[in-house]
Amino acid sequence: MRRDVFQAIADPTRRAIIALIALQAMTPNAIAENFNTTRQAVSKHLRVLTECELVKQEYQGREIYYSLEIEKMKEIDKWLDQYRKIWETKFNQLDELLTKMKTQAKK
Repeated sequence: MRRDVFQAIADPTRRAIIALIALQAMTPNAIAENFNTTRQAVSKHLRVLTECELVKQEYQGREIYYSLEIEKMKEIDKWLDQYRKIWETKFNQLDELLTKMKTQAKK
């Protein structure tokens, strides 16, 4: 089953893993130390993130390091951008309304 990035970020643990490895590449054990869960559970989350191509694996000797695949994050940003424009328009309209009401209240 092919997963997409939105399935990957739907889980709060996977979002936390993304935040961790955004700063630096980490081994599964180092990632697992940040959670109250088993190493196997973290490995399962890493497998989903890898399948969705949000993280990449790099072997250094016997260790595997996981790092964030920034280009894939742009897919999420592109999708969110359409809604960001809607929110900004609504906030601007609200700001104009509040300014208008404030001006009328002073009269």
